[in-house]
Amino acid sequence: MNSQNSLPKAGLMRRLGAWLYDALIVIAIEMMAAGVVVAIFEALVAAGLMDYGQYIDVSDYLTQHPLWSVLFTSYLAIIWIGFFVYFWTKAGQTLGMRAWKLRVQNKDGSLISVTQACIRIATSAFGLSNLAVPVDTEKRGFHDIWAKTEVVVLPKAI
Repeated sequence: MNSQNSLPKAGLMRRLGAWLYDALIVIAIEMMAAGVVVAIFEALVAAGLMDYGQYIDVSDYLTQHPLWSVLFTSYLAIIWIGFFVYFWTKAGQTLGMRAWKLRVQNKDGSLISVTQACIRIATSAFGLSNLAVPVDTEKRGFHDIWAKTEVVVLPKAI
């Protein structure tokens, strides 16, 4: 993939466009994931296999219970992180990045590792780290600097 390292670097506006697309997709996935958990709990209650005890409903139970609130939040975080790690390491692009013709990669054009993807997520500040792009001479976000990655603009398909 030697030709990939000569591609132009992505600017702030294009990155934010992809971020917005991905945010909408991740929100939809998180809603479906939470819906599965709510449906399971409601089915267990309907079957008489559990009750909410002192909690008002399933939402109260999943957000206030000392154990289930931690498990539920962790479950949603794993899905959110998994979305980005999967797409960045398998294709170099999330769905939003594909729409905006962006690709995250190593400087030599190769796909990033799981470790690099996790570093990008941990240092991304939910996308705010892209605000470093206009001031960095190499058009890198803070998370790209830490993960030693770059985001490039792919050429238009012929």
